[in-house]
Amino acid sequence: MNDFASEWEADLRRFTESLLRFDTTEENEAPAQSFVRERLTDLGFETYEWTADAEALAGHDSFPDDPDAIPVENRPNVGGVLEFGNPDEGPTLVLNGHVDVVPVARESWSSDPFEPTWGEDEETGAETLTARGAADMKSGLATCVFAAKHLESASSGLDGRVVVESVVGEEAGGIGAAASALSNPYPFERDAGIIAEPTDLHPITASEGSLMKRLRLTGRSAHAATRWRGVDVLPYFEEIRRAFRELETERGESISHPLYERFPVPWPVVVGRVEAGDWASSVPAELTAEFRIGVAPGETVAEVEETFDQRLAELVADDEWLADHPPEFERFSVQFEASEIDADEPVVGAVQRAMEANGLAETDPRGATYGADARHYIDAGIPTVMFGPGSIEQAHFPDETIRWEDVLTAGQVLADAAKRFLES
Repeated sequence: MNDFASEWEADLRRFTESLLRFDTTEENEAPAQSFVRERLTDLGFETYEWTADAEALAGHDSFPDDPDAIPVENRPNVGGVLEFGNPDEGPTLVLNGHVDVVPVARESWSSDPFEPTWGEDEETGAETLTARGAADMKSGLATCVFAAKHLESASSGLDGRVVVESVVGEEAGGIGAAASALSNPYPFERDAGIIAEPTDLHPITASEGSLMKRLRLTGRSAHAATRWRGVDVLPYFEEIRRAFRELETERGESISHPLYERFPVPWPVVVGRVEAGDWASSVPAELTAEFRIGVAPGETVAEVEETFDQRLAELVADDEWLADHPPEFERFSVQFEASEIDADEPVVGAVQRAMEANGLAETDPRGATYGADARHYIDAGIPTVMFGPGSIEQAHFPDETIRWEDVLTAGQVLADAAKRFLES
């Protein structure tokens, strides 16, 4: 196969820059998706488009039960298909990326987050690209497009298909991918997938899940000058948080997984938001806190939820006030089930062999402590591995940056992996 960079770098650079200029924060993806579909058509892909069904997603364990709480209107997903030889005689591989990005605190950025900025790594001198979505994951999505085209230019003797997907709502639970998994938008079956998430050019075969829970505590208000007459919710929250942190430690020691031994806290518990009280001179009588609780591969969200519910129930039973004023501890937002595929899956082997052929020595599968769309495809019986350029440490971060050399390497590896998978 010819060198990916020499054949496609200029096109990849222009495509990536254009994609990064779209503000694709939640529910704003449509203009970017129109651009993606037009470019796929121009590049010779047969294109498909689908929109998620909120009613169908409401019946999915990951999403709220209320369809009105799942925004799907004007949020198209796009797929582009290239066929090789006799496509029905070979396998179909999906190269997937999400076009949506998380919101931006512009005051934390040194440049316009939606204007791609080229720079240089201070330590290595390597060329870098900075913008919201540069790492998570528009560069990876763009790379999928041109990896597929690179394969097409050297596809002699191959049978099968490569599908490039640009999906929406990944950051909100995987709206587009879940819809694709629940109702196949193509007139053919899909045999495997590669998602170009920022994995530092390592293969990820296991992804942690997460449980989202909202805690509400009720105390009794009183004037600050006579605070002993009130019941302050803050000490109760501190007690609950301490108990959950202890449970986090217990779970880290009791639930082992070989792909997660490198993490100091494999199944983290984080309080991402707390709101308490209504006046500085009053004892705070109400508190709301939102928790993100890690779910290990092999566990279900429901099992982890039961464990934390039980720990909270033990605290409530031991305190007279809490027993008489029981806290609410309910799910909110979306839930991420953990996922994992066997390292012996052909798509994993194809990625590993392609890595080796392109000078990437660390091919052992890894686990990730974040959730991703891979779980939706895996649940649908489509073995899916994650491999892409960029670091998760740059995701959702101010001045989000990626090394351009890694984008080019990912393109070569993805094209090579697709070729090897179609040959298998």
